[in-house]
Amino acid sequence: MLRKFFAYYKPYKTLFLIDFGCAVSSAVMELGFPLAVNKFIDDLLPGGKWLLILWACLGLLAMYALNSLLQYIVTYWGHRLGINIETDMRAKLFAHVQKLSFRFFDNNKTGHLLARMTSNLMEIGEMAHHGPEDLFIAAMTLIGAFVLMLMINWKLALLSVVVIPGLIVLSLYFNRKMIRAFQRMFKDIGEFNARVEDSIGGVRVVQAFTNEQHEAAQFAKNNEQYRQTKFVSYKIQAQNASASYFLMRFVILFVLVCGTWFVVKGEMTSGEFVGFLLLSGVFLGPINKINAVIESYPKGMAGFKSYLELLETKPDIADAPNAMDPGPLRGDIRYSGVTFGYDNEAKVLNNVDLTIRAGETVAFVGPSGAGKTTLCSLLPRFYEAQAGTITVDGIDIARMKLASLRGQIGIVQQDVFLFAGTIYDNIAYGNLQATEEEIREAALRARLQAFIDSQPDRMQTVIGERGVKLSGGQKQRLAIARMFLKNPPILILDEATSALDTETEKAIQQSLAELSEGRTTLIIAHRLATIKNADRIVVVTEQGIAEQGKHQELVAAGGIYTRLHEAQFGS
Repeated sequence: MLRKFFAYYKPYKTLFLIDFGCAVSSAVMELGFPLAVNKFIDDLLPGGKWLLILWACLGLLAMYALNSLLQYIVTYWGHRLGINIETDMRAKLFAHVQKLSFRFFDNNKTGHLLARMTSNLMEIGEMAHHGPEDLFIAAMTLIGAFVLMLMINWKLALLSVVVIPGLIVLSLYFNRKMIRAFQRMFKDIGEFNARVEDSIGGVRVVQAFTNEQHEAAQFAKNNEQYRQTKFVSYKIQAQNASASYFLMRFVILFVLVCGTWFVVKGEMTSGEFVGFLLLSGVFLGPINKINAVIESYPKGMAGFKSYLELLETKPDIADAPNAMDPGPLRGDIRYSGVTFGYDNEAKVLNNVDLTIRAGETVAFVGPSGAGKTTLCSLLPRFYEAQAGTITVDGIDIARMKLASLRGQIGIVQQDVFLFAGTIYDNIAYGNLQATEEEIREAALRARLQAFIDSQPDRMQTVIGERGVKLSGGQKQRLAIARMFLKNPPILILDEATSALDTETEKAIQQSLAELSEGRTTLIIAHRLATIKNADRIVVVTEQGIAEQGKHQELVAAGGIYTRLHEAQFGS
């Protein structure tokens, strides 16, 4: 895991070396200050040479100024290093998540994914800056200060380090406890985010059912869980800090007593004693650094572990090693022995065979849960068939590049997803390389122009989050405009008008009919009136494809479609 972590430093080697070099230089200068004070007391003060004393003070001031500059570089540029690594990780994780299949998102909460991309990575960025640098400087300072202490008085130096093994054991003990606490905290953050996202995203439903108190209670439960976990983690930190503080102050007091004894016996000068006392402070300073690393390391490592788990989640659906670009497709579709089930549930589709000719409009009807949407979702490989094959123009879709396949399939759904931008932005999403003229033409063909003209900002009108400022019909027209712009040879209409009123539905149907012209069109519908002009109607049941034919043929056949027709229109 550490090897994978340090790989992210590679693009920023120069920045790391600058930061690291300045940190080391600053630490070396810190070691020099006690020696300077030692010489000041023993050599300069007895002589009373004020000019020399003044120059020595100016020299120390220059060293302090230089060290201040080094500290600035370490703090600012070091954090730039951490932020750069954090940003790279976030970009890599976002790109990876975009490749994951629908099955992954079916089983994972958005709040957890947001936590992994935000708070978790912020902790990793902090560790990327402080971790290696602080550990190295702590080790270097410990060794350097100890060597200088030995040079001043080896007996007192050896007496001073007796407590160090205790500090190390203490640090390791609390480190293990903190890793577990922070892993739990990150999980709670994910649950917290998921709860907030559900409550805010569904605020209209919450208010419609007057369930504000229920949502507040659920939020309070997650909030309290998060609060208690933070209490536990900070309690461990407090125990570690208190124990370390006591042991370090004990060392200082011990040095003070023993040093006084050596001065009284004449084995140390006053300057050496003061210098040694200052060095013992420098010697114990790295313990504070190590404690800081111990606090950030569990957070960073817990976050990095969570990051790796997500990053190493293999996409269920990806390009095959020999995947091909099929070029423009005509739209001849064939399902051969296709079987599919969600996770460990019963099979939704079992050994389905179906052929759809290029340019044909085929409608799928049948009871809910029979597999109509699933059948269409397998075509762009949103899910992978567990058995059988699906071909387009005689080519197995598993051998096609996903981008090439999905780029030639358009989908208009009942629940249209719109982005929180402008009308222009949402239409342009169908083809990001389209010109402004092409976007306006798509809006015109979707019969959206009258609505656009009625808006003060016209195409630059902001539609709100998920198009909340638009009516159902306006959303559908915008989705249709987006599809006109994409201009795919294969079109899937999934209950595209079922949520609309009759008048709006009729108008939208005209736009959809125009959109379907010259394309292979798959329509999922419950309202039989909307699909009676389809070239073929396929009746899907839990047992598979039960009937298929034209509207009048199926009505006259006296089968399942006849019963569906009678249920909607009477006998």
